[in-house]
Amino acid sequence: MSSSGRKPGKLVADKRYARSAPKKKAAPKKPSPSRRKPTRRKPARKQNFIVRFFTGIFAWVWRLIWRTTVFASLVLAMVIGTAVFYVRSSLPEVSELVDGRARGSVTLLDRGGVVFARRGDQFGGAVNAETVSPHLRNAIVATEDRRFYSHFGISPRGVASAVRINLSEGRGPLTGHGGSTLTQQTAKLLCLGSVYDPTEWKNEAEYVNDCRQGSMSRKIKEAIYSMAMESKYTKNEILSIYMNRAYMGGGAYGAEAAAKRYFNKTAAILTPAESAMIAGLLTAPTRLAPTSNLKRSQDRAATVLRLMNEQGMLTDEETRHFQDNPATLAAEATMSTGGYFADWVIQSGPEFFTRDTTEDVLIRTTLDQRLQAATAAAVNQVFAEKVRKGSKAEVAVVVMSADGSVRAMIGGRDTDASGLFNRASQAVRQTGSAFKPFIYATALELGYSPLDIVVDEPFCMTIPGSGKWCPQNYTKKFKGRVTLADALKQSLNIPAIKISESVGRDLVMRVARDFGIHRDLQDTPAMALGTSEATLVEMTGAYAGILNGGSSVTPYGLTDLRLRGDDSPLMGTGGGIGERVIQPQAAAELIWMMEKVVSEGTGRRAALDGRPAAGKTGTSQESRDAWFVGFTADYVAGVWMGYDDNTPLTGVTGGGLPAEIWQAVMTQIHEGLPVRPLPSQAPVPVVQAPAPQPAPAQPKVGQQPKTVKESLNDVLRGLLGGN
Repeated sequence: MSSSGRKPGKLVADKRYARSAPKKKAAPKKPSPSRRKPTRRKPARKQNFIVRFFTGIFAWVWRLIWRTTVFASLVLAMVIGTAVFYVRSSLPEVSELVDGRARGSVTLLDRGGVVFARRGDQFGGAVNAETVSPHLRNAIVATEDRRFYSHFGISPRGVASAVRINLSEGRGPLTGHGGSTLTQQTAKLLCLGSVYDPTEWKNEAEYVNDCRQGSMSRKIKEAIYSMAMESKYTKNEILSIYMNRAYMGGGAYGAEAAAKRYFNKTAAILTPAESAMIAGLLTAPTRLAPTSNLKRSQDRAATVLRLMNEQGMLTDEETRHFQDNPATLAAEATMSTGGYFADWVIQSGPEFFTRDTTEDVLIRTTLDQRLQAATAAAVNQVFAEKVRKGSKAEVAVVVMSADGSVRAMIGGRDTDASGLFNRASQAVRQTGSAFKPFIYATALELGYSPLDIVVDEPFCMTIPGSGKWCPQNYTKKFKGRVTLADALKQSLNIPAIKISESVGRDLVMRVARDFGIHRDLQDTPAMALGTSEATLVEMTGAYAGILNGGSSVTPYGLTDLRLRGDDSPLMGTGGGIGERVIQPQAAAELIWMMEKVVSEGTGRRAALDGRPAAGKTGTSQESRDAWFVGFTADYVAGVWMGYDDNTPLTGVTGGGLPAEIWQAVMTQIHEGLPVRPLPSQAPVPVVQAPAPQPAPAQPKVGQQPKTVKESLNDVLRGLLGGN
């Protein structure tokens, strides 16, 4: 039904509860005198539609960026976390990471067991950050990463600071300062877990360069690897890895090797000054090594001490004390003797134990450091006093015992060098008249006497394919009838050729080879003049065979080779006395003849005061090489002089400067030794038989024909020109 005429009813229910009684109004409070009367707010202005539109768009974009950033950050964090977890799972134990060398080291000991040279990468043994000298630990942290114990592997603050410095200096953001933490540096030393494989890399240097590259992708991998290390290892374990793998100059890898190399002590007892010097090497180990420039290394150490002071690791008083009293090198660290000798031993040893070793090898040698130092001093003295300034002439000296054990070696004018061309063992030069003792050794072995006569006279031979050959003496003069001893004493060429031809060049070559002259000997009459070539080591070894009574000698410097920590050697002496070449009597008579060379002949400048000596001078064609090789009862020594480019020497013969150097060397090395006679034997004079009359062409009736021996004697007399 309709309800017309009526007012519409209410759409809400009537109140069902009685209205409560009105509350009494509280008396108005008096306003506080300190309160100000509230100001009326002005009604908000109605914003323009366009402003509202763009404001809304901006707010929407900002919310989108914020949400995207948060989302991306979460995703990135998950990716990084996953990568860190994955890398962490592949990290080995700390004990497997302390020695990071790709190859081992070779340590050489002299004949007394004292270290005199090192080759390869030295590793003194593993150290621990908790047991190493606290000064060294503090010095490394103060220098390389002062926030090491507080960051999580990377330092955003350090990276930002490095980028700012690089840009301000005009470099790229990642070029120059890297802002790397100690953990990141350790990650680089580990090459982010990549191990050197010779089959994948051209050489070790290429592998190291790849490990040190600073590209953005490499930096990201490095950061992940660093955080993985921080999650698995303790701070001290990371520092231990760093202290064991870091290169610290002088061939030393790790703190223990550096402490022994520079201070001859363990890393556990380093002083603050020594610790600061080692820590200071880390930025540029080759340039700052104290063995290269001690003053530069001390200056760097003073800076490290200041940094330690600023970080509360040293008091002001301690800092001043150690800056005023910097670390100095141990005596062993400054030794630089025997460089050429060490190179020779390394080259002559087995390659897999000396040049390409992956183990730490100890080699005991025959080197006598006293003799080596005396030899170097004598050479330096003669060159300083008697060689014209600016001369490029080079020198080589070898000193050995009669059994071939080399006691000293100089391979050039830079007497203490290493890694250079060794003229004692590598220069193959013509021997000149120094070859003549092998001719006379052959003759004496065949029964000739030092007193036999040979005629020094104009002499010519017809050589098949070459024509007529007429050799000359050095003085271009002839002495007439001379004994074999006089011929050697005066280094006469014609008698030497006659003797060589009479006994047979094949026998001379055999004797020379058996004594140790292994190069191709020229089978021509000129061989007697020393046209064949040899090294100084070979020549000195051959003369040692004469001194020891006629037995061959193989020069050697290695007495035993063993791995570090092993008691039994892997190999022993590789040389020494070999088979007999000539009889002791022939050797003794040859020594008697060679003693005359020094006392009366061309080698007079080599004479020693009150000590018997024997030897022979030698000058090659056009004076390109000058030799003096000789011996006393104690030592054999050889000296060579010449130019590397075969330029002829000016005014130098074997009896000149080489003899003087030999005399100076032998005087020094015999100091304090008792005088001993040479093992020589003077020949017994014999009454010469009258010269035989020429035999008739046909034997007389009843007369026996000549024997083969008698006919051979006639031929020899014709060649020698005497009885």
